[in-house]
This record gives sequence, structure tokens and C-alpha cells, in this order.
Amino acid sequence: MCKEDPDHQITLISYEVNLFMDLVLIGSGNVAAVLGRKFISAGHKILQVVSRNAPAASELADEWDTFSTNYFSAINTKAEVYIIAVPDESIPEVTKELNLPGKVVAHTAASVPMEVLSAISTHYGVFYPLQSLRKEMTSLPDIPIFYEGNDELSKKKLGTLAKSIAREHSVESGNNERLKLHVAAVTVSNFTNHLYALAEEYCHKEGIDFSQLLPLIEETANRLKFVSPGKVQTGPALRHDRETIRKHLALLESHPRLKKIYELFTQSIQDN
Repeated sequence: MCKEDPDHQITLISYEVNLFMDLVLIGSGNVAAVLGRKFISAGHKILQVVSRNAPAASELADEWDTFSTNYFSAINTKAEVYIIAVPDESIPEVTKELNLPGKVVAHTAASVPMEVLSAISTHYGVFYPLQSLRKEMTSLPDIPIFYEGNDELSKKKLGTLAKSIAREHSVESGNNERLKLHVAAVTVSNFTNHLYALAEEYCHKEGIDFSQLLPLIEETANRLKFVSPGKVQTGPALRHDRETIRKHLALLESHPRLKKIYELFTQSIQDN
């Protein structure tokens, strides 16, 4: 629908966007699987799963009662939005295989600018889920979505799609903001999980039951909903308890990786 601004004589375009869309998912890994389930739960229709991993694409297609292909030449061109959910390093290779003029195309990477898709269509963007996703998830988690589009059509369609699965956690954001968020996400998720892995390894070697730590882990995470983490820091480093720190480091002599991190974190907490 077009209308003319009488003051500036500029033609403005208003796009009507369907609440329920026909989609094509490109990719068959963790992100594609969980996003696909969220899309279907929200009422959207997945016309096709496209992936070079034919068995994985077929498995998702069977789950969603749809079609799959491992040939980009056989991609369904009837969808409204095409979501490229592949590893960051694979996006440039995938873009070489696609030509979808007039369609909205978006990738799911935090650190890749949307302009990498500009050769595929005149409407492109990013649809970034800020969540750790695993294909085997049976209950669908809350997934904040950060989206960006290069024009009004892509912004509206990706925004509508984001709101349908993220509700109040859908945010329009640029590449710089997403990249900053990704750094924070790696810190609170990937690095924290690595600490869990090191602690589990330590417990196993020392004959301790790691599961005894789960209530502490849950409480530490849950309290972040109500209070700033900086205000609830505890432990020997904060108290400058040199004797306890000395005993801990002695216990960690046979665990050099964990000892190094213990020393680094202790110094960081004390410096703060």
C-alpha cells in the first residue's frame, strides 16, 4: 500500500505482514531444530528443511510433517521468510548457493553482519536467538530474539516472527549491539559451563559427588533474577581470607588447569 507525503512528495510504502508465515529453514542442527519447533508452536508453517546433511534434514522434516532436500537447486521458492541456521563459518558458502529475489532472508549468527546476505535478496537481515540450544530439547526454552533488517519489509517480517516466539523478549538491534551481547553470552554461558566441567572433573578425581553441588548452582543462578551479581559475591577471595585460599591452592596442585583459573578469579575478585 502506497501513499504520498504532501509536504515532501516522498512515496512511503507500508507493508502488510501475515501473522502466520510460510518458512524455509536452511540448516538441520541445534538452532534449526529448536527454532523450527518454536515456529510451529507459534502457528507458522515450515515448507521445507534444506541441509547438506540429508539424514538430519529428513529427520526434522519427518518430525514436522514437511519436506526436505540437500540440494539448494531444489529449494522451495514459495516461502515468505528463509532462515539460515548454520554455523557462522558456513554462512558465506551457503550464500553462494542461494538466489531468492523478493524474499526475506536472515541468518542466525550474532557476530556476522547482515550484509553478507545482500547478494541473495534485496530484503535481508539477522534473526539471532540469545540462548544455548540443543536439538534434543523436549521442552522449548524462552529464547530472546534480537533481529535486524535492511529495509521496512525485512524489519516487519522478522519483527513479527520474533514476537511470535519471543513475546516480550524480541528486540531490534544492530550488529554492534549483538556482538557485545555475544561476548557477554559467552561469558555467562560457555565460560560458566567450562567451570562446571572443571569442577566435575575435580570431584570425580577426588571422589566427591558433583551432584551435591547442584542446589548451590541452581540457587546462584536463580537469585540473579532479583539482585545484581556484584552485590551477592561471597567467598574467601572477597574476604581476603589468605589461609583458606592457601589451603585451596594446596589441594589444587594436582589439578593445574583449575588451579590456574582459581588464582585468576581470586585476583580478579580482590582487584574489584
